[in-house]
This record gives sequence, C-alpha cells and structure tokens, in this order.
Amino acid sequence: MSAHAYDDHKARRNAIVLAIAQALYGATTTALVVTAGLVGTQLAPSPFWSTMPMTMMIVGSATTTYPSSLLMRRIGRRAGFMLASLVGMAGALTGAGGIFLRSFELVLLGSFMVGVYQASSSYYRFAAADLASPAFRPKAISWVMTGGVVAALLGSVMVMKTVDLFAPVTFAGTWVAMACLAALATAILAFVDIPKLDPSITASGRPLSQIAAQPSYIVAAGVSMVSYGIMVLVMTATPVAMLGCGFSVQDSSWVIQWHALAMYVPSFFTGALINRYGAEKISIIGMALLIAAAFSGLAGIRFENFAVGLILLGLGWNFGFIGGTTLLTNTYEPLERNKAQGLNDFLVFGTTTITSLSAGALMAGAGWSIVNWAVLPLAAIGLTLIFWLWRKPRKVMVT
Repeated sequence: MSAHAYDDHKARRNAIVLAIAQALYGATTTALVVTAGLVGTQLAPSPFWSTMPMTMMIVGSATTTYPSSLLMRRIGRRAGFMLASLVGMAGALTGAGGIFLRSFELVLLGSFMVGVYQASSSYYRFAAADLASPAFRPKAISWVMTGGVVAALLGSVMVMKTVDLFAPVTFAGTWVAMACLAALATAILAFVDIPKLDPSITASGRPLSQIAAQPSYIVAAGVSMVSYGIMVLVMTATPVAMLGCGFSVQDSSWVIQWHALAMYVPSFFTGALINRYGAEKISIIGMALLIAAAFSGLAGIRFENFAVGLILLGLGWNFGFIGGTTLLTNTYEPLERNKAQGLNDFLVFGTTTITSLSAGALMAGAGWSIVNWAVLPLAAIGLTLIFWLWRKPRKVMVT
C-alpha cells in the first residue's frame, strides 16, 4: 500500500463496518464486565481473587496485542480481525462450560481467550484511520467508537435477559450469548476492505525505540494508559462493590449500561471537538472528568453515587482515550503503524492488567473508598504529561 494512498470514501465504509463490529465486541465484553466479578465471587477460592476473570481477559489482551499487530501485517487486517473474533467465540463457550462445571480455571481460560478478541478489536480504531486523510482521521476513529453505544444497550440488556437462562446455573446463558455475538462479528468483519501492506516492501521505517522516544508518542501512550487504567480499575470494582452494598445484579447492570453509554455516546462529536480544540485540551477535560468520578464514589454508597460516578468515568475515558489515540496517529508513518500501534496497546493493556487485579485486592483489603482515592494520583500523572508536552517543540508526522 502506498504511503499516501488516502481514500476517504473507503475509509468511511470501513469505519461503518468496524463500528458494527465494535458494537458486537463491546456487547460481549460489557456482559463479561458485569458478570466476571460475580462469577468470581461464586467460584474463586477467596474474595481476593474475585476479579481474576476480568484480569485474565486483560492479561489475554496484554500478551497478544503486539503479536496481533505483527500478524495483521502478514495476513492483513480483515483476516486478523476474523481469526480473533473466532477465538473470542471459543473463549465465551469455554467460560460457559466452566460455569456449568463450577471450574474457576475454565472460566479464567475462557476469559483469557476473550482477551485475545479484545486485543484484536483494539485495532479497529486504528484500522478505520488507515486509509483516512489527516483531516478525516479523528472522525474515522470516533465513528468506530460510536459502536459502543449499541454495545452499551445490547450488552447490559443481554445480561438481564440471559442471567438465568440455564437456571439454576447463573450466568452460563450470558456467556453462551456472548459466543453468539462473537460469531456474528466474524461475519461482519468479512466486509472490512483494507489492502495489505505490499509484501515486497521490507523496510519498516524508523526503529521502534526512536518512534517511542518522541514526546508526542510518550504522552499519547501515557494518556491512553491512564484513561484506560482508571476506567478498568473503577469499573471492575463496581459490580462487586454494589453487591456488597446490597444492590442486585440488575442494579449493577443498569449502572454499567449507563457507564458504557457515557463511554461511547460522546464519540459522535469527540472527533469534531478534537479538530476544533486539539487533542491535548480534550484529554485534559477527560482527566478532570475522571477525577470528578472518583469524588462521586467517595461521596457515598447510594445508587446515585455509583451511577453518577460511572457516567463521569465513561465520559472521562472517552475524551482521554480518543484524545490519546489521535495524538498517537500523528507520530508514525504508514510503514511504522503496526509496531507503533502494537507497543501502544501493549502498554495500555499491561496497565489495565495491573489495575484490574488491583481492583480485587483493594476491594478485599481496603474497600470501595480506596479504589476511588487511587484514581487521583493516576489522573495527576495524565495531566502532568499533557502539560509537559505543551512545553516541548514538536514535529507532527504528515502521513
């Protein structure tokens, strides 16, 4: 593929296809988020490990993110995406089997496999930008993220409708439904149309160390790590915290649904805001919203505290993560995209692995308040990075 082969018409079509795929993937992982901690509470050997299924999904993402990027360089975006969604389907069925058999180990294995699916889906936003001109690129990324709006509605409703589908085996029906969504996503992804990089081109641009040493790359990756890490920390702990406060599975499903809507509804206009005000300013707003989410959680344990906090958490993630992603797309040439994107998402999912496991440990050892206090220093790191970037002279890659 030529280094300057922009095709905004094809980029728009890909963005629509990938938005649908994002919706199906997002519904799958929304269902996992709602049920993972509760399944862990039922099957884990101690409360300390209750969030381990969620952690294993993120471990699956962290360990396969970079290999997924390299694989797609060889076989193309479409084949790579379809293969990963099939692994996600198999993982959901494995998890369902673990719930039926009351095998915590099988649930963990299934969660890991769903994580492989997540690793691949994290490239949907980048794939939408592959053929987009610099002017259309922020919108293409945002379009894909709007698929999460459908995911938020579909995922939470699916949990409510399937939680007792195979009663008295709670949650098994939800995991079977997750497998069905992953299978449907495989069919949708067949319509992705992104040319493979020309195999005769063996050059891969600058060394990864040189790309990653750019101030813009450091800040882009750092803001994405902070945004995603905080979101996963609080979101993972929320269903467990709500259950401990006497709320039902349906209550936590509604809160996660509102949270997911807040994550993705702004994507309809986040790209336009970034074009107008810049990715840095939008990322700062994202950090401020994440801090506000923590204060809502610290204010009390009523339903409205959880609901408002998770809505603010979703909004903060959207502004911070899309802002960071947009910054990153300006730091590499087309031939460098796979390794640059791969390292970024490896760092992001490595961070979320730590924060998701920390959620269970903090909840078991110190409680819900400490989870929210932990947000503040992380958000401060994000703000520090952005202000540091503003003081640096930068060269923007025009790709």
